[in-house]
Amino acid sequence: MAFKQVSSQVDFPALEEETLKYWEKHQTFKKSVANRKGKKSFVFYEGPPTANGKPGIHHMMARSFKDLYPRYHTMKGEYCVRKGGWDCHGLPVEIEVEKKYKISGKKQIEQFGVEKFNEECRKSVWEYITDWTNLTKRIGYWIDLDDPYATLDNKYVETCWWLLRQLWDKQLLEKDYKVTPYCPRCGTPLSSHELSLGYQDIKEESVYVKFKLADEDAYLVAWTTTPWTLPGNVALAVDPNLEYIKVKHGNDYLILAKSRAEAVLGKDYSVEKEMKGKDLLGRKYAQLFNGIKYDKKSHIVVPADFVSKEDGTGIVHTAVMYGVEDFELGKREGLPTKHVVDAEGKFTNEVKGFAGMFVKDAEKEIIVWLVKKGALLKSELVEH
Repeated sequence: MAFKQVSSQVDFPALEEETLKYWEKHQTFKKSVANRKGKKSFVFYEGPPTANGKPGIHHMMARSFKDLYPRYHTMKGEYCVRKGGWDCHGLPVEIEVEKKYKISGKKQIEQFGVEKFNEECRKSVWEYITDWTNLTKRIGYWIDLDDPYATLDNKYVETCWWLLRQLWDKQLLEKDYKVTPYCPRCGTPLSSHELSLGYQDIKEESVYVKFKLADEDAYLVAWTTTPWTLPGNVALAVDPNLEYIKVKHGNDYLILAKSRAEAVLGKDYSVEKEMKGKDLLGRKYAQLFNGIKYDKKSHIVVPADFVSKEDGTGIVHTAVMYGVEDFELGKREGLPTKHVVDAEGKFTNEVKGFAGMFVKDAEKEIIVWLVKKGALLKSELVEH
């Protein structure tokens, strides 16, 4: 066997190019799959990227991981089909077209023409397909891009509906609400990836709100960083095992966690009574926003395991439709699932005084309203 002398000064890019040419000439990837046909299967369908944006450095990392596992299973002698794909739906595509034609939101899309808009999206989604293909080959990612699946293809769409039908026929589907991030401009839920693109650290007013007990001249105090959710309040949550106190503060009797009293009230209070959270369970309190009708039990104190003794008041304002933990708690306790905010992010007609207002625009006015009603203990800026 003849040995080839190599330089100690290795040109790695050239070496990589040479290897890639060898793989292409000898169809190494295709052979590595075909040679194992009939063996134990390991099937890999790539979680598809969107090809209407250029690939970035983070895609190289993801594609390296996607390449690693199928190679491992191939080395074990398994028949490892690796099918590439392209995600042709979702906000990245739509937003790109909106920017191109200087339109924004559902109404303007409808004025532009839904059919025309969809056609422009179909064009946009393939804009950088060559860049993606070149990157895939250059980093040595073995995936079948000769026959990829595309989410806009009718066969793919029909397959998704077929799968849903199988679940439906087996009675494995349930119709219910689910709390997700939502964009009122787009009129659509957001994925965690889409949401992460817009995260910011901001300072906003948080409020400590007094909820009047129905059977006693005293108030339960709850803290929230989202005053706009207060019209949707249907319960207050406490930790059954946490210690609570009833205190005299000014002219009011207030109930909150013993561990949070000084942080919330300073030293300007006197303890009237001590109790456990379990002693508060089931007690009713006055609805903060009148005029909103509920068809299930509401405005009661319920138990929860997410109540903190390190921040807030130890009593958690619960708006079932506007928080994941709130919703799960509401399902467990049989609380009403009713929206007070519409699909445009505006309060419904039942929210008197704020109907039609965008929820974030209404927050300052809600705080003023709480002051006038005598329901605001205090407010303070919080970074979140």
